[in-house]
Amino acid sequence: MEKHRVDVMIEEAAVNARIKELGEEISRDYAGKTVYLICILKGSVYFTCELAKRITVPVVMDFMQCSSYGAATKSSGVVKLSKDLDMAITGRDVIIIEDIIDSGRTLSHLKNLLGQRGPASLKICTLLDKPDRRVVDVDVEYTGFQIEDKFVVGYGLDYDQLYRNLPYIGVVEFE
Repeated sequence: MEKHRVDVMIEEAAVNARIKELGEEISRDYAGKTVYLICILKGSVYFTCELAKRITVPVVMDFMQCSSYGAATKSSGVVKLSKDLDMAITGRDVIIIEDIIDSGRTLSHLKNLLGQRGPASLKICTLLDKPDRRVVDVDVEYTGFQIEDKFVVGYGLDYDQLYRNLPYIGVVEFE
């Protein structure tokens, strides 16, 4: 692992405040419905749990695991699905919960895959969005923060499996 340090990019209080706002927005949009959250493992687990606590309509959670990174800091371009859903999504109001959208490849692949399963609705919610890195266009209905093209960690995001537990968003500065 390269020598590096982690500097705070988005303070814990700002992350928590924005997640509260997203929860309120989703609760309004899905009033009278049950929302089916799909947490994309591993990175999105912190965000999904915090978001779910702030949604006031009934919530069902399920998990998928896929990636296009491996141990690198740049996307490999290949999307690998290693854990599929446990429940069917036919007729459900589904929100894919992602920690960060970078190239857009993973989310585009997932949205196409899940769209073929007949959900009533299918939206995307991400904690962080890096539009400058986009290779594939993806519609994102709920965005926590738009950030510049920096390698970030914390709140579930990792650098070679480290730093997921940081309660803020940090930027990795390589020395």
